[in-house]
Amino acid sequence: MKRALAVVLLLAAVAVTGCGMNGQESILDKDKLVIGVRSDLPSVGFRTSEGGYDGFDVDVARYVAGKLGKEFSFVGVLAADREKVLSSGRADMVLATFTIDQDRKQRVLFAGPYHISYQDILSRKDERIADVRDLEGRRICEVQGSNAAQRVVTERGVAARVVPVRDYAQCLTALKGGQVDAVTTNDVILAGLAEQDGSGLRLNNAQFNEQRTGVGLPKGDVPGCEAVNRAITAMYQDGTAAELLKKWFGKSGLQLGTVAVPQFEGCS
Repeated sequence: MKRALAVVLLLAAVAVTGCGMNGQESILDKDKLVIGVRSDLPSVGFRTSEGGYDGFDVDVARYVAGKLGKEFSFVGVLAADREKVLSSGRADMVLATFTIDQDRKQRVLFAGPYHISYQDILSRKDERIADVRDLEGRRICEVQGSNAAQRVVTERGVAARVVPVRDYAQCLTALKGGQVDAVTTNDVILAGLAEQDGSGLRLNNAQFNEQRTGVGLPKGDVPGCEAVNRAITAMYQDGTAAELLKKWFGKSGLQLGTVAVPQFEGCS
């Protein structure tokens, strides 16, 4: 009787575990992880001439995978691909300037954030846009899959004219060609774009709308999320986070501020 009861309890525990993960495998159960990283953002996540990937987010991904004890490979993604690669199973986690917001949290489980930055404004060198209110009536670039331009219009109530494009390369072309007046998104993205471009584009240090950049995971993988959070904590405590920020943005003029463990979202 006791043996039968033990079997029943074991089966029940397995069933509960399966329900908690919605029948999906945790990243902790996999030998090798596929990690989605940006392929189009200088200093953040970009494709190298040798065909690999590099940048701040990429280095963070390497660190996290190492702390999890996993082999890994990268898949390049654009802003519009981040949720798709998770839902389709093409990637096990995504570190690709994935800003945490309430809408995305309905579909994606976020570990972290691993970096907190601010939204900023990139303009031509002969034009100073000191504040988000200065975007009133101006044309601002919106990359497909990014919500940065819409946050200016909806959250800040600034009546800017949003011009949609596919990627940030098109944004820069439009900015330098006068088709748009500004590009607005995470300051680390803008700093990398300006530094690579080298034509003197102005990062205005307007600093509005806190950007909490997290690690995207499939919904339900709470054990994986908690393990990633432990890895992020270690990255800050051992000084790696500060080293990586200095490595990639130390010469860009970006105001890095205090480098401390961010307050996590919670894995639920």
